[in-house]
Amino acid sequence: MDVQPRYWPVADVLAYLAGRWHVGRSVRDLASGADGSFSGVTVFSAPPGGGLLHEESGTFTWQGVARPATRTLRFVPGSAPGTAEVRFADGRPFHVLDLTSGRYVADHPCAADLYRGEFTVRDNDHWRSVWRVGGPAKDLVLTTDYERED
Repeated sequence: MDVQPRYWPVADVLAYLAGRWHVGRSVRDLASGADGSFSGVTVFSAPPGGGLLHEESGTFTWQGVARPATRTLRFVPGSAPGTAEVRFADGRPFHVLDLTSGRYVADHPCAADLYRGEFTVRDNDHWRSVWRVGGPAKDLVLTTDYERED
């Protein structure tokens, strides 16, 4: 019996994401077979000017070597109600995020590589992103699970 995944529709992505989330990520290099993981937190806070500031911090372990890791993104209101435009810390566009159906697929071309992200919401306190990165320089799958801490 096939069980279809159930998604949790989100009326307003910025309101849904606001707060503190535990993050667990697996990273697989499909070309080499190497793998790694990230464990930490992501805080979505409201900066002056609106939107959300996404600040992630934790430990990234690659082939047995652990290092501190951080990243910052900005989520600003999108052109459609309840959506967001995700931007890198320096303001460059990354992708659109629309979780009104509970699921969204976004593409981000980066040089000759293509990042394709699938975002799914399981419920009010759990969501996932899976990025498939392919091209001449990369062949990766990054799976990130978020669990609300608030």
